[in-house]
Amino acid sequence: MKTQSLRHKNGFTLVELLVVIAIIAVLAGAAAPMALSAIQKARRTTALNTCVAIASAVNNYYTEYGAMPKDSMSEDTLVDTTKTNIDFLNVLLGTETGTTPLNTRAIKFLNVKQGKGNKDGLMYASGSTGTITGLYDPWGGRYFVMLDGDYDEKIEVQPAAATEKTILNGRRVAVWSNGADGTSGSGGKIPDDVKTW
Repeated sequence: MKTQSLRHKNGFTLVELLVVIAIIAVLAGAAAPMALSAIQKARRTTALNTCVAIASAVNNYYTEYGAMPKDSMSEDTLVDTTKTNIDFLNVLLGTETGTTPLNTRAIKFLNVKQGKGNKDGLMYASGSTGTITGLYDPWGGRYFVMLDGDYDEKIEVQPAAATEKTILNGRRVAVWSNGADGTSGSGGKIPDDVKTW
């Protein structure tokens, strides 16, 4: 009489391994768009928070000094947060220098984090000098700020490439970012601009 030997299985077969790898690949493929969507949503939230912080800083400056944080304005004025308008940022940060400072009490109206590279936050020319080169959104673009320079509490906003002006009554400041695509308006089916109005 022959006896049957029982073989014990030691590990996985190739087929079982391939099935597990396929399942993991399908799950990863399904999760990737959700992860990218969550990242974009977080960036939009960061940009909106910064827009609101800039608008609040301008309004707080106005409450403190009774004027806008920009020199020589007689009409609504558009500024951005790059190095061309570094004086505007320095006024809000309480770090301005010069012979006639606008923020004479050096009050810090704006509080944002320092960024590195092309990240959001304040950019410094070098760590040793501490010279601010601008405030950028999470996509590396700039924030735009429309100031009520004629003090009538009415602002006309027309972002670049927009076809119509938006009139904002009862406001001293409007702040926006052009979003991920860097252009005003809808780059696709869903507009990605971030605005305070």
